[in-house]
Amino acid sequence: MREDVESLDISDVTANWVNAAVLEHQIDERIKSLADLAHTPLFFGRLDYMHAPGADQAEGAEGERFYIGRRHVHDADGDPMVIDWRAPVSQPFYRASKKDPMDVALRRRFGYTGGDLTAYEDEHLSDPAEAARTSKLLQQEIERPRVGPMRDIVATIQPEQDEIVRSGLSGTVCVQGGPGTGKTAVGLHRVAYLLYAHRERLARTGTLVIGPNASFLHYIEQVLPALGELEVKQATVDDLVAHVDVRGTDDPAAALVKGDARMAEVLRRAVRSGVTMPTEPVVVVRGSRRWRIPAYELEELVQELLDRDIRYGAAREALPQRIAHAVLVRMEQSGEAPDDRVQDAVARNAAVKAAVKAIWPAVDPAKLVLRLLSDAEFLAAHAEGILDEEEQKAIIWAQHGSGKRAPRSVKSAKWSAADAVLIDEVTDLVQRTHSLGHVVLDEAQDLSPMQYRAVGRRCTTGSATVLGDLAQGTTPWATPSWDVALRHLGHPGAIVEELTAGFRVPREVIAYASRLLPAIAPELTAVESMRETPGSLTVRRLGEAADLDAAALEACTESLRHEGSIGLIAADARIPALAEALTAAGMPYLSPGEETTPDTRLTLVPASLAKGLEYDYVVLDEPSAIVDGEPDERTGLRRLYVALTRAVSGLTVVHAAPLPKQLAEPHF
Repeated sequence: MREDVESLDISDVTANWVNAAVLEHQIDERIKSLADLAHTPLFFGRLDYMHAPGADQAEGAEGERFYIGRRHVHDADGDPMVIDWRAPVSQPFYRASKKDPMDVALRRRFGYTGGDLTAYEDEHLSDPAEAARTSKLLQQEIERPRVGPMRDIVATIQPEQDEIVRSGLSGTVCVQGGPGTGKTAVGLHRVAYLLYAHRERLARTGTLVIGPNASFLHYIEQVLPALGELEVKQATVDDLVAHVDVRGTDDPAAALVKGDARMAEVLRRAVRSGVTMPTEPVVVVRGSRRWRIPAYELEELVQELLDRDIRYGAAREALPQRIAHAVLVRMEQSGEAPDDRVQDAVARNAAVKAAVKAIWPAVDPAKLVLRLLSDAEFLAAHAEGILDEEEQKAIIWAQHGSGKRAPRSVKSAKWSAADAVLIDEVTDLVQRTHSLGHVVLDEAQDLSPMQYRAVGRRCTTGSATVLGDLAQGTTPWATPSWDVALRHLGHPGAIVEELTAGFRVPREVIAYASRLLPAIAPELTAVESMRETPGSLTVRRLGEAADLDAAALEACTESLRHEGSIGLIAADARIPALAEALTAAGMPYLSPGEETTPDTRLTLVPASLAKGLEYDYVVLDEPSAIVDGEPDERTGLRRLYVALTRAVSGLTVVHAAPLPKQLAEPHF
């Protein structure tokens, strides 16, 4: 297929060089999409249907076999050899069962080792004598070591996951899933499915995957290309709102207020405060005639625009046309016959432009937010009845620091990430933000209400897939419920689905971590892992004289004897000491987001960056230090819950200080 595209001759098929360049680019993109991917087999399953298609039969043909794979493959005659996993005929591969075979007689799974076909397994769905059983190949694929970036799960998608993946484009879906339930993979595969089912529409409107940080995006960036989707963009929330250079940080109290949804009304008031009711008439001179629009009529025009509550910039653009129209009415009343060109000319008249500048001045979003955060009187005027005095004081001092002079310009201000979100809100109040066709928002539980609004602006006319776990919310403003989050996002009617079957974390490990749930998220159902891995959990308590650094390194050395990636997760404050110890011991290590190699499989992970990552073996250093590193116990226990659930094959907990009471007994 790739050679056929490469051999295309387009020298005489285009009308001009522009069309030729566009066609050449499209061909190049097609060639890229057909590239071979090392160790990524094209097909992983086969379906044998029982009957030919009919009015009440599943899609398929009598005696026909369909090989299911990551991409569509056809032979030289155009006949299909491999069917795309997203096609309707492939759906029974994921959903067919003994109870409902969906007209499938046999389902075959193929097993691979290093890209080579090494095994297959048949399931006779139509044979009542054959008992239902768990697929060994499916289990092996789930438990395969995690070396390198995140991989796709097209060969292991479960029925409840497939329902979410194939849900329609028009509706927003929120997926609540505990650690290892595959929610991130479900979100990415849903994008791939939507691009298959609605390619033309999404090609026009665009798609976007939003992750919590650059390390996470690097980890997942190969999933969609492996499925043949090369055009999906990825970003963090900070990337979306990068209107200013972020160089500062907020204390928790200030960040909490700035992230509160009430700030949206404060900003709206501040933006509209620039509008001043006219006190003088506008006099337009054209030739020998003078046309006068009195102040009361101008006030009516301004009030009408304010009452319509349209965006500030759109109203400002409409005002000169409204004034010009009023002038044209007077011209017509005097017997003239002006046309649209005259109206446009009047709208550009110096007197009209001067009046608009005075009545409805232009707003610079960054300058407005700077004034709001550095001028106590200005803030108080627009936060009255919304923020109390302590809240106002918190964000004023957060901007320029106690005892320091307020910044004089946008460039000199040390903007925080929360400030950038406020500027994005004002930018949208002035001019509408471009909306995409579909947005995937991962690790959504950690977003503030204002951040939800920033994401929601990017999908006002589209839909979203929201992914997260309320138990893993570790920010002071973490969302209390998905209903609240979806309301801030602008999609209050979204369906909330919960995934409770775990496929990544071993049963012993997830059961140990789930002891924290009553304290951090009592309303959630604990994950029930499908993986029984005896001996996957070890908890080591050190004596008073023991060297914690040395014990952590010893546990890493033991883990490195196994195949796969190793993550040494510790409280952020412990990272420098562990880094020094690793270097002194001659043990090479990576930072989160860097790819493992056969020689370097150990990653040193600050607890604050562990969310969304996974490793075959995890060594968890001093749990109490992780809890103590957060502003309150509940947030600390949530951070610990995240760290405990990063392991795929084994977890070793090393501690000298007492464990949190929820984990204290029994010892392993």
